[in-house]
Amino acid sequence: MEHPQQVIELDGFTLRAFNGEADLPEFLRVVEESLEHLRPWMGWVAEHSAANTRAFLVNRAERWARGQDYSYAIVSDGEIVGVCGLFRSADDADGGREIGYWLHPAATGRGLVTRAVRELVDQAFRLPGVEFVEVVHDPANLASGAVPARLGFTEHLRRPRERVAPAETGEEQIWRLTRRRAKALAAAEAG
Repeated sequence: MEHPQQVIELDGFTLRAFNGEADLPEFLRVVEESLEHLRPWMGWVAEHSAANTRAFLVNRAERWARGQDYSYAIVSDGEIVGVCGLFRSADDADGGREIGYWLHPAATGRGLVTRAVRELVDQAFRLPGVEFVEVVHDPANLASGAVPARLGFTEHLRRPRERVAPAETGEEQIWRLTRRRAKALAAAEAG
């Protein structure tokens, strides 16, 4: 089975696969410092605990090996500042992957997520059988929606969704980038 790169060096920061419990102290600090920033949009914040953070980290390697979830720490200046990942969602059709992301509030506004998502798109299309990549968010979360819009994703679908976080509207917006469109965008950018 093919997998994305585990360490990706980008201009000024790194994406790296999580290192299990070795990342727990630093990652737990980043999560706790980000809770108020994430609370409006991330349902898991209501149930945050050190045990849940540990559980997240412990199974990353197994999920990676199964090709189910490729989670990366976003590392800037030697410190974890957020998370991004490429994964199969529960309702993914064959041929698709979803990208998710969040940053510590002090790391926002520097283009880290946009560049990380661009790289995850490239990694996704190196995997056999992947024909599209999606970003799913609440339409009221304008910052999350700006990322796929900047990268040439198109709005694919809006559908009802149970509200699990305080600022959510009860709808989710799904952006999609196909392999074909990604190639066309890359060719236009290069030429």
